[in-house]
Amino acid sequence: MRFGAKVLFEDVSVAFATGRRYGLTGPNGAGKSTLMKILSGEIDAQKGTVSRPKRMSVLKQDQFAFDAYRVVDTVIMGNARLWSALEEREVLYSKVDMTDEDGIRLGELEGLVGEEDGYSADSDASILLGGLGIPEALHERKMSELQGGQKVRVLLAQALFGNPEGLLLDEPTNHLDLESIHWLQDFLNNFKGSMIVVSHDRHFLNSVCTHIADIDYQTIIVYNGGYDDMVMAKTQLRTRIENDNQQREKKIAQLNDFIARFSAGTRASQVRSRAKEVERLEVSDLKRSNIARPFIKFVSKRPSGKHPLEIKNLTRSYGNELVFKPFSAHISRGERIAILGRNGAGKTTLLRAMLDSGPVTSAKEKDLSTGSGEVTWGHETSIGYFAQDHKESIEKGTTAFEWLHMFDPQLSREEVRGTLGQMLFTGEEGAKPTHALSGGEAARLIFCRLMIEKPNVLVFDEPTNHLDLEAINALNVAFQKFDGTVFIVTHDHDLIDAIATRIWVVDENEILDFKGPYEEYQSVHGASTSGSNRR
Repeated sequence: MRFGAKVLFEDVSVAFATGRRYGLTGPNGAGKSTLMKILSGEIDAQKGTVSRPKRMSVLKQDQFAFDAYRVVDTVIMGNARLWSALEEREVLYSKVDMTDEDGIRLGELEGLVGEEDGYSADSDASILLGGLGIPEALHERKMSELQGGQKVRVLLAQALFGNPEGLLLDEPTNHLDLESIHWLQDFLNNFKGSMIVVSHDRHFLNSVCTHIADIDYQTIIVYNGGYDDMVMAKTQLRTRIENDNQQREKKIAQLNDFIARFSAGTRASQVRSRAKEVERLEVSDLKRSNIARPFIKFVSKRPSGKHPLEIKNLTRSYGNELVFKPFSAHISRGERIAILGRNGAGKTTLLRAMLDSGPVTSAKEKDLSTGSGEVTWGHETSIGYFAQDHKESIEKGTTAFEWLHMFDPQLSREEVRGTLGQMLFTGEEGAKPTHALSGGEAARLIFCRLMIEKPNVLVFDEPTNHLDLEAINALNVAFQKFDGTVFIVTHDHDLIDAIATRIWVVDENEILDFKGPYEEYQSVHGASTSGSNRR
């Protein structure tokens, strides 16, 4: 498959075996989603053939395709054969006068429903929905009544329903909280068919995958093990080939020197022998990797005071609906606080309530909740904010370069271009219109802004949703080296593990304040982030 002059992959032959779970990796733009569409049959390859199992399930991307159907029915549609039989059976049962042929057909349909476990379909669908955080009260509702994130989870339940032979999942952990991600990991580890998953969550790939299919060098190479195993094997293979090439090039240079000196003399047979050896020692062709790693470095223009934030009896509600009860906390400079909880628990509301009275350098959403309490930001505090809907904070009608330059007009054009280059906006990419930025590009541009503004407190609301693994790893390192204070909402297990020194869990209208890293929190309260295990 190629797009114009850009080759995604060429002459690829690969088999995905039953009982194995493959992570499909590669940077943004490598062709992961394109390959998934080819495998599912949504688009055709420009050359080659694809063989598929009879029953293959795909995570649908269109959130609105099932708006007219009940939530539980949308899940059951994951088994197309069963759903077709159920629909036909309903039509026949609704007939006033049933013929003998109808009766025979009903018998066939009842047999088919039994074969496909149709008599337990509603309860099986409900179990999947519950595991993915969709409450039972919504199971009978129409899909059109659900929020976007809830619809995505229903579509994931649809893909998992009915024990398919093959399973294609493109970014299944998007819009999932940590508890749902842990449930999904357990479910997939018991899946018996062949699974291919695209994910930018390293911990998820390491937990679920038996193999990694990596798109790079215009081909697909399959490695044993999880993501970390693949990175190690890939690095070792590349290093071995590069070292081997160096030795071959050195030997070839020596042979060519001999050929040049004695080609006109009496040692013709030795010259011919060495010429043949030069041909045999041909250097392995090393195609250039398409992996690009951004360089993220957050530094503070000046340090904050020793206590950048104090919260006293903070509470928030939407109308009569309480989000969280009075919460108090005292923050010291340099703490890195991970804010966890199920989707809709109130994590973003907590951030907005904190920011409403703070010296925020980056654009923030208005806090629409009501409540009481005090939020006091300390001496010399400056806050950099990364919003969940971060694209909306970038002004339209300008270019990436122009937008970034606005935040420090004193910087030279070369300095601005240098910062953009660190975030992979190379060459003319800095002239890209802001309205045309992808989610990942918008995230990297906001990182540029924060690197220029140099705040001493970073408040990030789900920053990894649109980043590839290389960018997430770079962000992880940047947080670890930052000498200021960090508040972060994220469902990325590895990121929480690596950076958090303190955990806040928003659950059932309360906020638990755990003073310690995530590993200690898990040992005390269990793997669940919802808090239900700790009561």
